[in-house]
Amino acid sequence: MDYLNEIRNNADTPGQIEELYHNAQKAGQAEAFEKAMLSCFEESPENLLYAAWYFRLKKVSAPVMEKPKGVSVWLLALPLAVLNGLVFWAISDPKFMFLSFVPYVALFGAPIAALFMVGFLVLTARRGYKQALIAGGGLAAACLYVLLIVPTQISYYQSPTTTMMLIHLALLAWVAVGISVLSFRSTFQERFPFLIKSIEVFITGGLYLIAGSAFGMITVGMFQALSIQLPEVIIRLGAAGGAGLLPVIGLASIYDPRLKPSEQDFRQGLSKFIANMMRLLLPLTLIILVIYIVVIPFNFMQPFKNRDVLIVYNAMLFGIIGLLLGVTPVRTEDISPRIQKALRTGILVVSILAILVSLYALSAIIYRTVLGGITINRLAVIGWNTLNTGILVLLVARLLRKKDRPWTQELQSIFSLGAAGYTIWGLFIVLAIPLLFR
Repeated sequence: MDYLNEIRNNADTPGQIEELYHNAQKAGQAEAFEKAMLSCFEESPENLLYAAWYFRLKKVSAPVMEKPKGVSVWLLALPLAVLNGLVFWAISDPKFMFLSFVPYVALFGAPIAALFMVGFLVLTARRGYKQALIAGGGLAAACLYVLLIVPTQISYYQSPTTTMMLIHLALLAWVAVGISVLSFRSTFQERFPFLIKSIEVFITGGLYLIAGSAFGMITVGMFQALSIQLPEVIIRLGAAGGAGLLPVIGLASIYDPRLKPSEQDFRQGLSKFIANMMRLLLPLTLIILVIYIVVIPFNFMQPFKNRDVLIVYNAMLFGIIGLLLGVTPVRTEDISPRIQKALRTGILVVSILAILVSLYALSAIIYRTVLGGITINRLAVIGWNTLNTGILVLLVARLLRKKDRPWTQELQSIFSLGAAGYTIWGLFIVLAIPLLFR
């Protein structure tokens, strides 16, 4: 049954809506009715009948999230975190350098951590072994490819290629974790919650890093006060080994592998704090973008002449994409219609302003490419800039057009599509750059 049209046709008939709801319950289609009613409320929040049903359904369909029974995730997370830390410590020896450019722990640290994170996820959930093996095997193959192919380049290209590999192997490490959680045919309803949890894990790891760094500095300072110089191997154990603890611990702190991404808790604790923090950053970002666009004409040629300015622009675009992702609600019913309207307007305006900055930066990098030729960095930046601009344009288009499903679902599908684009371009950079620039 088309509950959406049935509810719209009976928008002023409470008795018919009530009967429709009971019939949906009998047919086992209560969830379809609820989604249709919530969509109608989003379209016409001024309708008192819709509003009454909104608060009724919100109360009924928001049970307290209960963790599955079983052994605590920490019984597996802690040993894996310690083992990952020991691996980091072992390969952090200054002698282990890749082509004398970058330490092995920096180049392959993210993929190694990803393998331990994948192990934690599948062993705790007790499912997804096949896709985890594919993801882990693909990531290991990518690392082996870099290890073997980059040294065959001429020395002029090795340094910039190594830098690109460091960044994009980290991206592929994140992709491998995602594949181990999601099926290869997953929908955006599962992908988007995973993206949000990825941000939360990253921020949580950063908080652990700040606390660990402070503890380490205090410890070293206490020994120095006694004129005791700790051995280099102990310093590395604390620094590299401690950093190796963070990925698995950060993941275990935020994500329960026994639940699907859509079943994770987004309503309380650190998840709620991070969501609110990012939403508070939205108006500040809007103000900064407005000021920045106003002053661009007074320094118009800077990115055309200065490479560092161009790098800042493109880094800013990644930050804006991450912010827009973080402020998009996972569940529309968790926030009030007034906040939804403000968020939608803020996302729309920030996206439009970011498109202007993105096109400005893209024109600068194309200008530099025409004059100076294609390079490794320019090729990568053109691809990323084009991809981010495309995501922003899609966001604006979906927010402006009339649609049947909620605006939040429109945005979630775009971010899920963008994640696929990130994966494809990341793979291209890792596989093609060493072959194109030899």
